[in-house]
Amino acid sequence: MPIDFNRQIIEEFRANGGRVGGPFEGGRLLLLTTTGARSGAPHTTPLGYLPDEGGRVLVIASAAGAPRHPAWYHNLVAHPRVTVEAGVFTYEAQAVVLEGAARDAAFARAAEADPGWSAYQAKTTRVLPVVALEEIPAGPPNIRAASAGAALKAVHDGFRRELALIRQEIAASGPGLGAQLRVNCLALCQGLHNHHTGESAGMFPMLGRHHPELAPALERMEQEHEKLAVLLAALQEVISTEDADLQRVLSEVERLTKEVEDHLVYEEEQLIPLLDGGNC
Repeated sequence: MPIDFNRQIIEEFRANGGRVGGPFEGGRLLLLTTTGARSGAPHTTPLGYLPDEGGRVLVIASAAGAPRHPAWYHNLVAHPRVTVEAGVFTYEAQAVVLEGAARDAAFARAAEADPGWSAYQAKTTRVLPVVALEEIPAGPPNIRAASAGAALKAVHDGFRRELALIRQEIAASGPGLGAQLRVNCLALCQGLHNHHTGESAGMFPMLGRHHPELAPALERMEQEHEKLAVLLAALQEVISTEDADLQRVLSEVERLTKEVEDHLVYEEEQLIPLLDGGNC
């Protein structure tokens, strides 16, 4: 992509918590910062990505089917440690180029979900590389937001966007549940589980110590976490079967979406004023 176009996408991404318009609107987008293979200078590139198991994400060095690998791919081969910006989160990651059967299975999932990948592969004789970006644990998450309350809202909005995207993908799917769509659902379930676990272990106890009057609201939110855990387990059970019924999956996703939205709205009403009030 032209440098000026990339710069525009990068600026829009960072200004809007990962939301952009144009060809990336409504899709999964991240910013990948690599170290130049020759220059040693940082280079940032906007890329579409696919969720993968274990919390990692996949990017494909398609270059729209060009005859040569894109520069960012050469960079990460030379320097596998990269920086990833996903929504409001920024983290260091290790780039792992998938090989053999692992690469082929990941690419097949991607092509099943979006035939555009197959079209790019058909345009070139090179095998399009698939790269896994594995987060390097480094303490509390680095969230880009103006305040603690804004950070909470931005994280919630990320879940809202992912739920909406999965519902769209199910609606556009064929008669069965595709392999990548199954992974997308599993990644969402894991993400929500991790978020709720973190709140229950960290933020809720901290707020309870500083704001005893918040006890009834915190208790309600904990109960909602338990209810959502049951719904997440139900969705995982439905999508785990080989011949998962698409309408049943959609029904579970719709049910989860309503309960998640109700929970997020209540949590924002109760917590954002306190988080941004400076008394936590």
